[in-house]
Amino acid sequence: MCEEVRQPATQVPKAMVGTIILNMICGLIFLIPLMFVLPPIEDLIVLAQPFPYIMSSAVGNEGGAFALCIPIMALAIMCGTGCTTASSRCAWAFARDGAIPGSVLWKEINKKLDVPLNAMMLCMGVEIALGLIYFGSTAAFNAFSGAGVIFLTVAYAMPIFASLITGRKSLKAGAYDFGVFGVFCNVVAIGKSSLCTSCQSIN
Repeated sequence: MCEEVRQPATQVPKAMVGTIILNMICGLIFLIPLMFVLPPIEDLIVLAQPFPYIMSSAVGNEGGAFALCIPIMALAIMCGTGCTTASSRCAWAFARDGAIPGSVLWKEINKKLDVPLNAMMLCMGVEIALGLIYFGSTAAFNAFSGAGVIFLTVAYAMPIFASLITGRKSLKAGAYDFGVFGVFCNVVAIGKSSLCTSCQSIN
């Protein structure tokens, strides 16, 4: 989606860092109070969706719990829309370069909507199919979810690792190069990615 942004070399990194900072602040504001109202963990681990139960036990009535779940549901819808948009753009970019089967179909741009509608429908179909797995087997769905986390983390770490072992030479021509601090951030990112991947694999 960088092609749709003005001055992507500077604006996209700013947006990525900004979302990390915003998510950290919002996450702490959300999670810290949640920790104080958690019911016994034994009650939660058997639930597919523990958040409504946590809200219900904290508030004391189902109406209030439902009201508190509405913002989360709204955020989930917005997040799903963003994920579908981003994945469709990725699918379209790969199709444009002939890198996925059926590229001729997926690289088409809908002239009326001015979006890669075919690629969006492809991604939507895949997402729905993965969601339907949950109704057949929660274990299989959790396996797919876990694999998704592992593969995404590895995909994030690979370019960082490649840049690090080549001396970060590709960043010299970029808009940002934080020098020694950048190397430190790269090492921390690779270490965190390795830890997350290992923990997810164990689970």
